[in-house]
Amino acid sequence: MTKTGLAKAGRIAPLIRAGLIAGIVVAGLIFPLVALAGVGAKNGADALESMPDGLTEVPSAQTTYVYANDGKTLLTTFYEEHRKPTKIADMSPFIIQAIVASEDTRFYEHNGVDAKGVARAFVANQQAGGVSQGASTLTMQYVRMALRDGAKTPKQALEATEQTTARKLREMRLAIELEKRLSKQDILERYLNSAYFGHRAYGIFAAAEVFFSKKPEDLSLTEAALLAGLVKAPSAYDPATNDQRAATNRRNYVIDQMLKMNAITAAEATAAKKSKIKLKLTTPPNDCVSVPRKHNDWGFFCDYLRNWWMEQPAFGRTSQERMANLRRGGYKVVTTIDPKIQKSAMKHVLDKEKKKSVYAHGEVVIEPGSGRIKAMAVNRKYSLDQENNGEHSDRRKRDDFKGNYPNTVNPLLGGGDMAGYQAGSTFKIFTMLAALDDGMPLDTAFNSPQRFVTKYITAPGPATCGVHWCPKNSSASMTGRQTMWSGFGKSVNTYFVQLEQKVGAEKAVRMAERLGLRWRTEIDRTLAGPDHADGWGAFTLGVSDATPIEMANVFATLGAEGKYCEPIPVRMINTRDGASLTYKGKKVAGPRCRQALRPEVAQAATDAARCVTGYGAAKGSCGGWETSPMVYATLKRPVAGKSGTTDSNRSAWFCGFTPQLAAAAFVADPDNPENTVGSSRGTISKFTVAETLKDALKGQPKAKFTPPPDELIHGSSDRSGSSDRSDSSERSGW
Repeated sequence: MTKTGLAKAGRIAPLIRAGLIAGIVVAGLIFPLVALAGVGAKNGADALESMPDGLTEVPSAQTTYVYANDGKTLLTTFYEEHRKPTKIADMSPFIIQAIVASEDTRFYEHNGVDAKGVARAFVANQQAGGVSQGASTLTMQYVRMALRDGAKTPKQALEATEQTTARKLREMRLAIELEKRLSKQDILERYLNSAYFGHRAYGIFAAAEVFFSKKPEDLSLTEAALLAGLVKAPSAYDPATNDQRAATNRRNYVIDQMLKMNAITAAEATAAKKSKIKLKLTTPPNDCVSVPRKHNDWGFFCDYLRNWWMEQPAFGRTSQERMANLRRGGYKVVTTIDPKIQKSAMKHVLDKEKKKSVYAHGEVVIEPGSGRIKAMAVNRKYSLDQENNGEHSDRRKRDDFKGNYPNTVNPLLGGGDMAGYQAGSTFKIFTMLAALDDGMPLDTAFNSPQRFVTKYITAPGPATCGVHWCPKNSSASMTGRQTMWSGFGKSVNTYFVQLEQKVGAEKAVRMAERLGLRWRTEIDRTLAGPDHADGWGAFTLGVSDATPIEMANVFATLGAEGKYCEPIPVRMINTRDGASLTYKGKKVAGPRCRQALRPEVAQAATDAARCVTGYGAAKGSCGGWETSPMVYATLKRPVAGKSGTTDSNRSAWFCGFTPQLAAAAFVADPDNPENTVGSSRGTISKFTVAETLKDALKGQPKAKFTPPPDELIHGSSDRSGSSDRSDSSERSGW
């Protein structure tokens, strides 16, 4: 009956014929199968019959690797369990021999369950009065790992590891099934890629890296024996402690076992046992705080990448699923950051404002036509350690908070929950685009006095006259008749509030939204809403907050002749099997673009923006002077853009673009927006952008802007629209 019942359970008949199964060790107790004879052997058979026919193997957690745009320069990794699968052909023969010697010397003889091992463990444990030996084969151990890693609920995870008879029987059944499907080499490979070696190192690749800073194929005999010995009890035999005696004894035990198996010679064993443990410990980077020290500035880009990842439905339905995917998915992520452009941007940022300054000076560089972020530089160190930071610039907060300089992880450049900074006159671009989009030509003219009383009722803004908002120009030299060319090039406030009145403030607000701006403060959301947008007169002067990422991308859209591309930090994302990741039929890392503006509208706005930089318009008069002539003088290639300072110089911006690259730089106090940067910092963003673009475009062709069509140059009245210069000739001394 007993033999018939067990044989009927199928799959352990070889053990029964050997007559060697006397019991199974579980949780320190002995459960002889013969003791099942009354509640009996049949129940044992039923337990085996009820097990699944096969093992559903779920891929183990793997490390995600993040690279710069060259696909080789490692930025950081993300992991819960540091693991990178390795083919057995790429492992040292010593580690294969050592793991068999350490864990299962009869591995090549049994069919998943070692009958002799079970019997030996039963006898030893009976004599010891407890558990002194186990009986799990390498195959059974791997089954346990696979069940644990494949668990979808806490209950399943517990069932995979709890010390019960049912779990042991299941492991035996599945181990025998597994050996029918896989070769011994396949099982060893999977085992060595799943085992835990301590120090968050899962699998032999991580173990070789963590303990010896080398690849698995380069492990020596002594190194392999040490690692194989760790699997039994990683903490107890940890060699990275002051006392290495336990680790040495365990390593030498493995070496002796290898000798018994004739895997090594006696001479090799003797020499190996005499050698001292020599570690070269490595802590693999994990998350953005672990970017290389000498490239700490990469941390802010990494942080943007992580925040971007958390918003993508391709990685899960919830933020928790998306983060788990990043830390367990084993992706290869090739980002868009260009180390050379990043280095240049960082140099020019720090040249203008040191890290220990209360003022943040930062820059973002984006590629028009793709939205790829090439650089994110700011005069800060990406670090959680604020112990030695300077005092808070807001006196009211000094007793409670340190300043966020020089160390911070705040998303100062965009992509997080910070609102950004008031962008000043850079917002005039939205009013001009709205007007051009509405059919107004570039030579739309207004007499622009020093101060202008608008139709807008008092609202948050630089100035009021009674119940009306009445902004003024920053210089009396701006007074007079202006067009879009001269009004934009000189940044004439009273021209643009009249242009905004004519086209409607709401259209300017909606244009900003069309080009990617998001309202992050309660006041901005309220004023941008349908009930208030048309009365938001001060919008054109940049009283709303914006981030450098957003503003760089606005001008990148002009560089791409109206093609808006969502700012994106990735160039390629491959899954663990090497395939390009797709979502709803599209590559997740591909550019996400749409034609946000008619090309002719973008061309017309660009022509006016050329006036700002000293490069000069192709089709109209810039009015004799400009706000940022140093940009073209530095860059010496076609360039357009817009400067912007806010009321009382609380921030100072410059956004510049060529057909190949766009950049936005700012200076402001992120801790205290009321703190003025002063007039002396009014030009540093202009130089930072110009110098960075000059470095980044060195050796590249001088790409030209497309002049606007006639219908967006002249209105109904006949105006000369004399050209300051043409794209077809080199500039001759502005």
